[in-house]
Amino acid sequence: MPTPTLGVIPARYASSRFPGKPLIEIEGKSMIQRVYEQAQKAKCLHKIIVATDDDRIFDHVREFGGEAEMTSDQITTGTERVAVVAEKYPEYDFCINIQGDLPYIDPQHIDLLGSTLEEQQGKSIATLVIPVSKPEILTDPKFAKVVLTQDFHAMYFSRFAVPYHRDIENVSDWPATGLYYKHIGIYGFPSQILLKLPKLSPVNAELAESLEQLRWMGHGFPIKVAITHTESLPIDTPQDLEKLKEFKENNPG
Repeated sequence: MPTPTLGVIPARYASSRFPGKPLIEIEGKSMIQRVYEQAQKAKCLHKIIVATDDDRIFDHVREFGGEAEMTSDQITTGTERVAVVAEKYPEYDFCINIQGDLPYIDPQHIDLLGSTLEEQQGKSIATLVIPVSKPEILTDPKFAKVVLTQDFHAMYFSRFAVPYHRDIENVSDWPATGLYYKHIGIYGFPSQILLKLPKLSPVNAELAESLEQLRWMGHGFPIKVAITHTESLPIDTPQDLEKLKEFKENNPG
């Protein structure tokens, strides 16, 4: 029998780069509604909740028939917001953090995380990566890159192009080696691990890279990695909306 799994979509109104983005309209529906409806297509989720700190988002989710929970506006990370909601639902052994800025998230990404959590039997956090095919991904610090162990656990996350390939001078030739992976920022958690994460103190690597998963690893929590070959497109700025049409054409469903 599948392990009871909760899906939580953190959604803040006050984004420094794109205020109010959960409520922006995309082809007749808000972004948060599109994320919610994509999550509903996943087979592994038994319940889906939007975790927000804003009445406008809360009311809107209820209006389109979704479930929502209010959380404190003092929470600084999506993971902590997800943990606050997960603590209220102890009957769910697994929890998947679904980014609220992925209007066309692939439901198979969610199910891949669910199956990875099942395989790990509650021992590891789970996340996704995609092989890097374009050298500009390697050189853009906006994208986190991942170094993997032989058994597909994360060894390190970095905004830098890692690993450094000493024997190949031209970075444009690095992707062809098959060594490079881009992180897709969706996580699955055993609930017992998730509830411990907000209590962890920062670590130096996390502060340098501004990647919260390095805190978890720094405190000894392993992250199992599953590989996907389908992309996701987060909406971080208004300019990203212009890329959605092309993305949807290339990633139907």
